[in-house]
Amino acid sequence: MYDTITAAVCGTGFIGPVHIEALKRLGVSVKGVMGSSPEKSEVTRSAMGLEVTYDHFDQILEDDDIDSVHLAVPNVLHYSMAKKALQAGKHVMCEKPLAMTSTESQELVELAKSTGLAAGVTYNVRFYPINLEAASQVRSGSIGRIFSVTGSYVQDWLMYDTDYNWRVLASKGGVLRAVADIGTHWMDLISNITGQQITQVFADLSIVHPVRHRPLGEVATFTGKDHKEIEREEVNIETEDCGAILFRLSDGAQGVLWVSQITAGRKNSIQYEIAGSGKSLSWDSERPNELRIGYRNEPNQTLFKDPGLVSEGVVPYINYPGGHHEGFPDTFKQCFRAFYNAILQKLDSSDVEYPTFLQGHKEILLCEAILTSHENKQWVSLE
Repeated sequence: MYDTITAAVCGTGFIGPVHIEALKRLGVSVKGVMGSSPEKSEVTRSAMGLEVTYDHFDQILEDDDIDSVHLAVPNVLHYSMAKKALQAGKHVMCEKPLAMTSTESQELVELAKSTGLAAGVTYNVRFYPINLEAASQVRSGSIGRIFSVTGSYVQDWLMYDTDYNWRVLASKGGVLRAVADIGTHWMDLISNITGQQITQVFADLSIVHPVRHRPLGEVATFTGKDHKEIEREEVNIETEDCGAILFRLSDGAQGVLWVSQITAGRKNSIQYEIAGSGKSLSWDSERPNELRIGYRNEPNQTLFKDPGLVSEGVVPYINYPGGHHEGFPDTFKQCFRAFYNAILQKLDSSDVEYPTFLQGHKEILLCEAILTSHENKQWVSLE
């Protein structure tokens, strides 16, 4: 049924092809791609077996074949491109963060509502089947009252001062980096599982490398190699490498999040532990198909992803039998499944299961509160 919809993808870096591959696996028709140059567009078009490349964004918007646009471009472009796409009558799936400021994201929320178009943000982590199961268990009431939520999202790809990517620049990625880039994934995940919002934050952030050494030529991101032979120039850095965030949830539970892009040996590690009056739930993305369930007066359990063992509502987001792992690429496919189901079923934004522009807006409000807290060294409350 998804082949009745045609999409175009903007972005040919790491995440753009992830979108294309997930869409094709789902069955959505992907007509073409647009990169930052015709050469990059053509390389991706050929590699992914697409029909066309687009030289500029207006070509996509003027293409009557295109129903939806996926934005996997630098953060600074999200607001303007999402706005133009909605105004052109295209559904939009945008990488996070939705915009550079909450003023921009609020405008996009209102525009999406007025157009009635589907408008989502790719917070894919919530679509690991085990995380959907954790949310289902919380909704069932079996965890009881939530006491605390703790966890982390850590990587090591920016550990050295010679590691460089456009995301380290505030002008391209925003004034927050580790928090906005990976911390918002964790916060969205926790809000989705608990059904609660983060209402207060106290943040302590750190720039470990105030100066980075940018290569004058191109190097690949996520290679894990220090290209010492490459000529470099010094760049002043104003975005954080790591940080701790204390928070409170809307029902009063306490929490703490540690984010880092300089933790050696952790390529992309996400962890949480949710402690309740009935039991605890914990998950580690390095073992993504396992949910640890902790008890006080009976043996602990490990639930392995299996469509025959999870809650009924989780089953549609599992495509392989128990014992057959589903991981990072599958989360994009399942996120897009929820997005295109909503389009095909013409669901109201209040009834959808994908992360909406409103949820993307809330993450930006959180980021702004976290930055204010760090700068003023005090608790900050969100409305």
